Amino acid sequence: PVRAGETIWLRRPAPIEPEVPRHFEVLYEDPSVLCIDKPAGLPMHTTAKFWRNTLTALLRERYPGQRMDVAHRIDRETSGVLLIARGHDAASFLTRAFARRAIEKTYLALVKGHPPDEGRIDLPLRLLDTKSRIMMGPAADGNGLPAVTRFRVLRRFRAHALCEASPETGRQHQIRVHFRALGHPIVGDKLYGAGEALFMRSCEEGVTPELLAHFDGLARHALHAHRLTFPHPVTREPMTIESPLPPDLTAYIETLGPESPDPESIA
Repeated sequence: PVRAGETIWLRRPAPIEPEVPRHFEVLYEDPSVLCIDKPAGLPMHTTAKFWRNTLTALLRERYPGQRMDVAHRIDRETSGVLLIARGHDAASFLTRAFARRAIEKTYLALVKGHPPDEGRIDLPLRLLDTKSRIMMGPAADGNGLPAVTRFRVLRRFRAHALCEASPETGRQHQIRVHFRALGHPIVGDKLYGAGEALFMRSCEEGVTPELLAHFDGLARHALHAHRLTFPHPVTREPMTIESPLPPDLTAYIETLGPESPDPESIA
């Protein structure tokens, strides 16, 4: 029984926080904005599993006493350009810029199979009622949020294609779900490629050699935030910041064999 006025202390050992990359490169900075190259594996915010090894914690360490507002989000396993506002005015301006779709984002995605040379995926999405509580899917009942992604193929390989993807909306996991719906899931995508059961196992066990085989031999999904174009909060002039494909993805692509210009020629 519990009585009024009692103070109850629960003591338990602190859980071991998983190791993640804790270094990021600065692509551009001035008094109003900071653009960084986020490494794959670095989570954005504090969760039940991550608290010190997060981008927000690293920003506090590197820029103590400064206000740093992350202007948008990318998945933990996604690498690439990330925009951060420095100060209230810059944060407010960039929030409005995202709301009116004045910011253009371009991703590079290595997908399975041979998608069309280019296309526009218009498929509303919704949060599915699944065990992971994070899985998105098509909204067949018409109650989903609008989601549109434009894409074009940059390079083709025997069984893969490197695509440029430009989301017109910013839904959770949008590019990943859209490519899966197209029949060409992103390489290494644990949730939308290998499936939720294997994804949940990887969360509990880590990426074991057995699981890695199910994840196409890639420890993270092959999605990279390549380019970001935004109006500068002070000058209002458009700025474009780019990040090249990181070494882990370029090394993986080199294992795919020679490029193929014509998918119909591949038997």
